[in-house]
Amino acid sequence: MTDTTNSSAPHIHGATTFADLVDWGSQPDSVEGQSHSSGRLVFKGPGNQPESGIWVCTPGRWRLSIPRDEFCHFVAGRAVYRSDDGEVIEVEAGTVVMFPGGWSGECTVIETMRNIYMLV
Repeated sequence: MTDTTNSSAPHIHGATTFADLVDWGSQPDSVEGQSHSSGRLVFKGPGNQPESGIWVCTPGRWRLSIPRDEFCHFVAGRAVYRSDDGEVIEVEAGTVVMFPGGWSGECTVIETMRNIYMLV
Protein backbone atom coordinates (compact mmCIF):
# COMPACT_ATOMS: atom_id res chain seq x y z
CA MET A 1 0.00 0.00 0.00
CA THR A 2 1.08 3.56 -0.59
CA ASP A 3 0.21 6.99 0.71
CA THR A 4 -2.87 8.76 -0.59
CA THR A 5 -2.64 12.40 0.39
CA ASN A 6 -5.00 13.58 -2.37
CA SER A 7 -7.88 11.41 -1.10
CA SER A 8 -11.14 12.69 0.40
CA ALA A 9 -9.58 11.36 3.64
CA PRO A 10 -5.79 11.87 3.25
CA HIS A 11 -3.82 9.00 4.76
CA ILE A 12 -0.49 7.20 4.87
CA HIS A 13 -0.33 3.46 5.44
CA GLY A 14 2.40 2.32 7.82
CA ALA A 15 3.07 5.81 9.19
CA THR A 16 5.32 4.40 11.92
CA THR A 17 7.80 3.12 9.33
CA PHE A 18 6.93 5.13 6.19
CA ALA A 19 10.26 5.99 4.52
CA ASP A 20 9.34 8.35 1.66
CA LEU A 21 10.11 11.47 3.70
CA VAL A 22 11.08 14.97 2.59
CA ASP A 23 14.22 16.68 3.92
CA TRP A 24 13.03 19.59 6.11
CA GLY A 25 16.57 20.70 7.01
CA SER A 26 18.39 21.54 10.20
CA GLN A 27 16.32 22.24 13.29
CA PRO A 28 16.20 26.04 13.83
CA ASP A 29 17.27 27.70 17.12
CA SER A 30 19.84 24.98 17.86
CA VAL A 31 21.45 25.05 21.30
CA GLU A 32 23.51 21.86 21.04
CA GLY A 33 24.14 19.26 18.36
CA GLN A 34 22.94 19.24 14.78
CA SER A 35 19.32 18.03 14.85
CA HIS A 36 17.96 17.40 11.40
CA SER A 37 14.28 17.09 10.46
CA SER A 38 12.45 15.21 7.76
CA GLY A 39 8.83 14.39 7.33
CA ARG A 40 5.78 14.03 5.19
CA LEU A 41 2.79 16.30 5.11
CA VAL A 42 -0.50 14.37 5.13
CA PHE A 43 -2.86 17.35 4.97
CA LYS A 44 -2.81 21.14 5.17
CA GLY A 45 -6.11 23.02 5.15
CA PRO A 46 -6.95 26.62 4.23
CA GLY A 47 -4.70 29.06 6.08
CA ASN A 48 -2.52 26.05 7.01
CA GLN A 49 -5.13 24.91 9.53
CA PRO A 50 -5.27 22.12 10.34
CA GLU A 51 -1.92 20.64 9.36
CA SER A 52 -1.04 17.01 9.94
CA GLY A 53 1.86 14.78 9.08
CA ILE A 54 4.87 12.73 10.12
CA TRP A 55 7.93 14.40 11.63
CA VAL A 56 11.28 12.65 12.21
CA CYS A 57 14.10 14.43 14.07
CA THR A 58 17.66 13.34 14.89
CA PRO A 59 19.44 13.97 18.24
CA GLY A 60 20.25 17.49 19.40
CA ARG A 61 18.79 20.31 21.51
CA TRP A 62 16.96 23.47 20.46
CA ARG A 63 14.61 26.21 21.64
CA LEU A 64 11.01 26.05 20.50
CA SER A 65 7.73 27.89 20.75
CA ILE A 66 4.57 26.07 19.67
CA PRO A 67 2.57 28.48 17.44
CA ARG A 68 -0.85 26.85 17.92
CA ASP A 69 -2.27 23.77 19.62
CA GLU A 70 -0.30 20.70 18.56
CA PHE A 71 -1.29 17.10 19.22
CA CYS A 72 1.71 14.73 19.05
CA HIS A 73 1.78 10.93 19.07
CA PHE A 74 5.39 9.81 19.43
CA VAL A 75 5.87 6.41 17.79
CA ALA A 76 9.66 5.99 18.01
CA GLY A 77 12.70 7.44 19.78
CA ARG A 78 13.19 9.40 22.98
CA ALA A 79 13.18 13.11 23.79
CA VAL A 80 12.80 15.48 26.72
CA TYR A 81 10.80 18.70 26.51
CA ARG A 82 11.46 21.36 29.18
CA SER A 83 9.07 24.29 29.42
CA ASP A 84 10.24 27.78 30.31
CA ASP A 85 8.35 27.22 33.60
CA GLY A 86 10.53 24.18 34.43
CA GLU A 87 8.05 21.40 33.63
CA VAL A 88 9.73 18.28 32.17
CA ILE A 89 7.92 16.05 29.67
CA GLU A 90 9.77 12.85 28.73
CA VAL A 91 8.55 11.19 25.54
CA GLU A 92 9.14 7.77 24.02
CA ALA A 93 7.25 5.47 21.67
CA GLY A 94 3.61 5.41 22.75
CA THR A 95 3.59 8.86 24.39
CA VAL A 96 0.84 11.33 23.44
CA VAL A 97 1.20 15.05 24.24
CA MET A 98 -1.15 17.97 23.60
CA PHE A 99 1.03 21.11 23.52
CA PRO A 100 -1.13 24.25 23.82
CA GLY A 101 -0.43 27.17 21.49
CA GLY A 102 2.24 29.40 23.05
CA TRP A 103 4.03 26.56 24.88
CA SER A 104 7.74 27.40 24.87
CA GLY A 105 10.95 25.86 26.13
CA GLU A 106 13.56 23.42 24.84
CA CYS A 107 13.54 20.00 23.24
CA THR A 108 16.39 17.53 23.59
CA VAL A 109 16.18 14.56 21.24
CA ILE A 110 18.13 11.67 22.76
CA GLU A 111 17.27 9.00 20.18
CA THR A 112 15.88 9.83 16.71
CA MET A 113 12.17 10.38 17.24
CA ARG A 114 9.16 9.96 14.99
CA ASN A 115 6.06 11.97 15.73
CA ILE A 116 2.63 11.81 14.10
CA TYR A 117 1.30 15.33 14.63
CA MET A 118 -1.63 17.66 14.07
CA LEU A 119 -1.45 21.45 14.38
CA VAL A 120 -4.85 23.10 14.84
